[in-house]
Amino acid sequence: MLLVLAILGVIAAMVVPQLLGRQQKAMVDTTKASISNLERTLANYAIDHDGEYPSGNQNALSALIEPVDRNGKEMKPYLDKLPADAWGQVFQYEFPNTKAPRSSKPAIWSSGANRQNEEGAGDDVNNWSDLSL
Repeated sequence: MLLVLAILGVIAAMVVPQLLGRQQKAMVDTTKASISNLERTLANYAIDHDGEYPSGNQNALSALIEPVDRNGKEMKPYLDKLPADAWGQVFQYEFPNTKAPRSSKPAIWSSGANRQNEEGAGDDVNNWSDLSL
């Protein structure tokens, strides 16, 4: 009986870290998909606003919830609420994009698992890292 418990313990010690690593990767993949969806929503906004994305930082995303046209008339919302990353945090936004200056798209990023908005924290998920500029 002790031998069986020992074997089960060894197997569990090998399997649990693998599962936790896969969960983190799944959360990063989910966040990347959410960023991609937000990029598409922002592109739709830009189409309706003469090619212009909402300017500014985080507060600019509120234009997706309460948009107005060029004449100041309210429009149908692009989103019901601002999307969040896999860790429950609202995405960071910046336009014009200083993170990838040669990109014509806005910078969108998540602070990652540590929820710290620090440059070089290592776990941020963004839409400019994979760009070959």
